[in-house]
Amino acid sequence: MIRVRFIGVDGVATDANGTEGQRLLDLARNTGQPLEGTCNGDLACATCHVIVAAQDAGRLPPPSAEEEDMLDFAPGATRTSRLSCQIILTAALDGLEVRVP
Repeated sequence: MIRVRFIGVDGVATDANGTEGQRLLDLARNTGQPLEGTCNGDLACATCHVIVAAQDAGRLPPPSAEEEDMLDFAPGATRTSRLSCQIILTAALDGLEVRVP
């Protein structure tokens, strides 16, 4: 199991357990997080935007140029913003913390 902590807009933390190879977007949806993922991971929107905790950002592979382009459209994007559809859970991400903007 890969532990992920989601911090909601209201500041409430929700802990979830994902599996190796699962997309962060799917785990978020399964735990009731308000992430749309309208394009279902096709890099055609930014409705699954999350902000990765600064201490965890370096554990993720760098975003692709396409992901960076989509993040330009994400309201409130920061330097640690990512699209949750592009984050694949691995054991190295155990304990990941993300904020849902």
